Amino acid sequence: MMNDIKDIGIAPEGKSRIEWADSMMPVLRLIRERFSREKPLEGTRIAACLHVTSETANLMRTLRDGGGLVRLCASNPLSTQDEVAASLVKDHGIEVFAIKNEDRETYYKHIRAALEINPHITMDDGADLVSTIHTEILDLASGIYGGTEETTTGVIRLRSMAKEGALKYPIIAVNDANTKHLFDNRYGTGQSTIDGILRATNVLLAGSVFVVCGYGWCGRGIAMRARGMGAKIIVCEVDPLKALEATMDGYSVMPLLEASCQGDIFVTSTGNKNVIGKSHFEKMKDGVIVANAGHFNVEINLEDLEKLAGQKRTTRKDIREFKLKGGKRINLLGEGRLVNLACAEGHPSLVMDMSFANQALCCEYLVSKRKELEKRVYEVPKAIDANIARLKLSSMGIKIDGLSEEQREYLSSWRTGT
Repeated sequence: MMNDIKDIGIAPEGKSRIEWADSMMPVLRLIRERFSREKPLEGTRIAACLHVTSETANLMRTLRDGGGLVRLCASNPLSTQDEVAASLVKDHGIEVFAIKNEDRETYYKHIRAALEINPHITMDDGADLVSTIHTEILDLASGIYGGTEETTTGVIRLRSMAKEGALKYPIIAVNDANTKHLFDNRYGTGQSTIDGILRATNVLLAGSVFVVCGYGWCGRGIAMRARGMGAKIIVCEVDPLKALEATMDGYSVMPLLEASCQGDIFVTSTGNKNVIGKSHFEKMKDGVIVANAGHFNVEINLEDLEKLAGQKRTTRKDIREFKLKGGKRINLLGEGRLVNLACAEGHPSLVMDMSFANQALCCEYLVSKRKELEKRVYEVPKAIDANIARLKLSSMGIKIDGLSEEQREYLSSWRTGT
């Protein structure tokens, strides 16, 4: 078995973490039990580029138990939990190529290693597997049934590829499932981003001015949680509809340049690049905290910050202080990488349960429909989305009403009016 991990000796701690996460992932557990019986992925090779966490470990176990041959690499150099990687290798027989704090060269070496199995399915968190195939190993594409994509950023990249006719195999946009983005992006990112900021800084949010750049589902969750802890929220947006929604939700809305001189804490969650740059840094107050909750470390212009800084130092484990000319200090968290995983543990298992249930069921769907799908980006089938919601409600002991036959007929007919 091939792998490249930090230390196999730390597997016992990883095993405990995987078991703890599994206890909070009842939907994925039900799917794994069925997969173990039915083997819907028998003989399917799956290359996965995801955050190597305890929650991801349980997804890998599910795919393996469904008959899949799985090889996992990291989707971010800072997000790997080394003890989990070790346990996956030692206790679960899954090949892993991931080491926390790996450099860029190693990161891409691991991506190529994951692809060496000539996958039938790619599973992405940011589209780096798809990108590598399309730019370096295009011959692989002809043997791929399809792929899945977990993030908003990745889906944006893939839709762009599809629009240009560059996409060589079908992709399911797992991120766009209601049971993913309405919960994972909003509640998961909201809570875990605040968790990352607090672990890194131990700052008091109450009374602070908290600037959220981007008001998609992630930005909504971050703003909601920060306000819940007493922060004053400013939202900066380029989309007029989202800006209007933020206003109606009770937040201050203004251009980022205007917010720059007011904020104490800045968080980017846009999926775009160079959101915070030189002009913003120059207006910021002394001692501000700057963090990123987007997938890639491009939302904060690190090159601009480096050029402005006269001095740099690490003040706490995950804080890099940049002292500008004149003495003003800007504190960058987690190297500008996604703060919830660089400085904390990522999303809670209970919310990742639904996201990874989507991943598992979409893999099954890709295998069963592989001869029918075109080379484009698909939404998660509504039946999968609804099934996951039902399973989640059932696991929580919640029952809901159903429609009567009369009500179904009424909703499907145009003949009955007032």
